[in-house]
Amino acid sequence: MTLINKWSLTLLLGMTLGLASCGGDSNKSKAQTSAEEATPAALEVDQVLADPDSLVGDTIKVEGVCAHICKHGGGKIFLMGSDDTKTLRVEAGESIGSFPQETVNSIVRVTGVLVEDRIDEDYLAQWEAQIADQAKEAQGEGGCAADMKANAEAEANSVRERIANFRSRIADRAEKEGKAYVSLYHMEGLSYEIL
Repeated sequence: MTLINKWSLTLLLGMTLGLASCGGDSNKSKAQTSAEEATPAALEVDQVLADPDSLVGDTIKVEGVCAHICKHGGGKIFLMGSDDTKTLRVEAGESIGSFPQETVNSIVRVTGVLVEDRIDEDYLAQWEAQIADQAKEAQGEGGCAADMKANAEAEANSVRERIANFRSRIADRAEKEGKAYVSLYHMEGLSYEIL
């Protein structure tokens, strides 16, 4: 190869790389912008609870203040919406393991799958059978107050009162909507960050 051909090849290669790098920066920023636009912003707890049926099974991001953490190993937290009547339970899941204590009173963004749990008469009958088998119902063991609030349950002093409250809610919904069950929603957490 002659000196002129080597010089031409070097010049051509340099120009090609220069053009690619100039064009690459603008394309990269366009790609980053498109990715940011495609990534949905975190939903607020109120937004999720306003129409949860449309989100069941979807992977979503939810942001809220952690109002409570499960005392038994940090396996679940409760994100509060605009007030304490709007609460969403978040299960830690395998990828998270457990939530640290510093999540309490912090703004937390969780990515996870929204799940619907249906409480119907069959579920309540199984729950009652479990209680009968255990024969351990004692006053004051009605359940975790944060869990009951997240499920919009009336306060109860015992498991039997909780079951009676669910039966009442099921009857109300069956009469109003023709659905003989109560829907409860929670998230199976995949990841989280404390903001």
